[in-house]
Amino acid sequence: MIIDLRSDTLTRPTPGMKEAMFSASIGDDVFGEDPTVNALEEKAAGLFGKEAALFCPSGTMTNQIAIRLHTRIQTEVICHKNSHVYLYEGGGIMSNSLASVKLLEGDLGKIIADQVQAAINPDDVHAPETTLVSLENTMNKGGGSIYKLEEIKPIRKVCDAHGLKLHLDGARLFNALVETGERPADWGAQFDSISICLSKGLGCPVGSLLLGSKADIKRARKVRKVWGGGMRQAGFLAAAGIYALDHHVDRLKEDHLRARALGEMLSQQNYVSEVYPVATNIVIARLEGMAPEDWLKELSAKDIKAVKFGPDLVRFVTHLDFGDDQLEEFGRRISVL
Repeated sequence: MIIDLRSDTLTRPTPGMKEAMFSASIGDDVFGEDPTVNALEEKAAGLFGKEAALFCPSGTMTNQIAIRLHTRIQTEVICHKNSHVYLYEGGGIMSNSLASVKLLEGDLGKIIADQVQAAINPDDVHAPETTLVSLENTMNKGGGSIYKLEEIKPIRKVCDAHGLKLHLDGARLFNALVETGERPADWGAQFDSISICLSKGLGCPVGSLLLGSKADIKRARKVRKVWGGGMRQAGFLAAAGIYALDHHVDRLKEDHLRARALGEMLSQQNYVSEVYPVATNIVIARLEGMAPEDWLKELSAKDIKAVKFGPDLVRFVTHLDFGDDQLEEFGRRISVL
């Protein structure tokens, strides 16, 4: 048995999801004629209280489209230094939008309103104009750390006071919401745009959604087109998204429980000096006296897969295909490393 904890993108569609996919009604989405894509977009937008949504191949595309909408050439984006939009999207902020980035420090990947206030550039010919703040929930590099709604509202006030847009990279937003019990619509009210991923914890094979105003999503559709994101008969994939929103959200709590158990197992190993607080489904272990590459080789020899996440860090992510049997087997295997 291979225990693959590199990412929650590794899941396979469940039997129920496959059935929904193969029975989907389809059309040409570039013409706006795929009924299942339209239904997914309406469902997601309604869930978060937004006017419209756009189905895209990836979270990188939805994030980068949002940044393109909310910036212009020679403007600037404020985000945490470990944000996915900065670290893991191929330099897209520069390449796609010709914008610069103001990188902030912050506890477990989170920033606060005072930091945003201080980071806004003055009206000065020497500085790019600040136009956008981008947050991430849950925070990947923060070990799946969670923003709560009361932390977002002061940032929203700063953005409103300075005419800034606020975007949420919500790739794992549902992981946060099942922990806090907060309503999606309350989150939708705080942001100008939200990206949600269907192919991580929700278990879909492909796809993310960008949520926003009708005007922004109309513009986003043109950006998606020029970036090659029109997928024609995408209803097969959209059906997986509808199924996931209906059936795979509440079960995320199971992933979180297994992640906490996994974190406890790791903390008992003498070569692990620290495990980040486990808030959702991401577990980050800090090593002492062993390089991540060496430990990953030892894990691989035991048919366990994880990823290096820094000079002394290794990341594990629990997911739909990692059950109690695999958790128990994981514990047995690392106990003899």
